[in-house]
Amino acid sequence: MSAVDIAPRSLHTERLVLRPTCSSDAGRAFDIQSDWEVARMLRTMSFPPSRDEVGRWFADHVRHWECGEAYRFAVALEGQMIGMAYLDAIADREANLGYWLDRAHWGQGYAFEAARALILFGFNDVRLLKLRAGHVYDNSASGRVLAKLGFKPLDVVQRASLSRGETITQHRYVLEADAHLW
Repeated sequence: MSAVDIAPRSLHTERLVLRPTCSSDAGRAFDIQSDWEVARMLRTMSFPPSRDEVGRWFADHVRHWECGEAYRFAVALEGQMIGMAYLDAIADREANLGYWLDRAHWGQGYAFEAARALILFGFNDVRLLKLRAGHVYDNSASGRVLAKLGFKPLDVVQRASLSRGETITQHRYVLEADAHLW
């Protein structure tokens, strides 16, 4: 099965539904990203966010899915979008794993739960062989999530952060398809 053969579908966990994003999710994403505590952890998002940029990004999600370039999911709890989880930069059976949540939902295990579902989707459905992930140096909570998921440290690099408008230290990790333990 190639990436372009994967029909959009929702993923279900114990508490969450991860559903393919749609254009109407842009407003909620804009609201979440307007919180500095969330945005400062998102290296590739500008702050303050632009409603138009967020809308254009969401409008392109369907095309990315159809081309097998990215699979982006709205993370929903009791029907409300609380964040996103996604696989992007897909090439050569590798992808980047990312996730972010509304601050009101931090520290409750939702990032782990959503990322775990996405890892299973990536390895089992997309047939990826490797996932990469990273976090900014002062987001140790995300580092703990990645470690609990089985990611192994890869390196520490300097990267530009659009949200912070400066160079940040990023800790990067990798997970091989044959290494996940569950």
